[in-house]
Amino acid sequence: MADFEQWKALQVSRPGDVPAGTPLSWQADRAYEHAVRVFDATLPPDFPHPVERGTAHDAVAELALRESIRRDVENGRGTRLHTALELGATWAEVAAALDISPDDARALLRQWAEGQHHLYLRDQEQGRDKLLGFSPDQHAAVIALTERGNDEGAAQ
Repeated sequence: MADFEQWKALQVSRPGDVPAGTPLSWQADRAYEHAVRVFDATLPPDFPHPVERGTAHDAVAELALRESIRRDVENGRGTRLHTALELGATWAEVAAALDISPDDARALLRQWAEGQHHLYLRDQEQGRDKLLGFSPDQHAAVIALTERGNDEGAAQ
């Protein structure tokens, strides 16, 4: 990830223009700045206070940043769900936090764990030194979490 000054100077017109690992707060701040200018473009020409009127670039940048934020948040759901369970949350609690049923939360965790396991297997097949994702044992441990009852937390 670039430093903050590089980030502020970066032109964003697609979600892929946002470097991996860019903090969500940086992205949200930039999206907000563009949104203010886009809104200011709608003000009447005789508006009594100075404003910086937005352009099509501002509208596109805001859209791209919001999409990048949406993707980052979506991609992190499995990790956050897994962490909550490991810290003792129940399926009922994580399901309520996601506004879904406990069974749907379990399906989300299974899907995420499968993806993490596939990352591991792919890196292993490619002979990489550092393997991303879940080893078979890690994968099995995560899948075992789905067997807990709805109101059963981690053993403390």
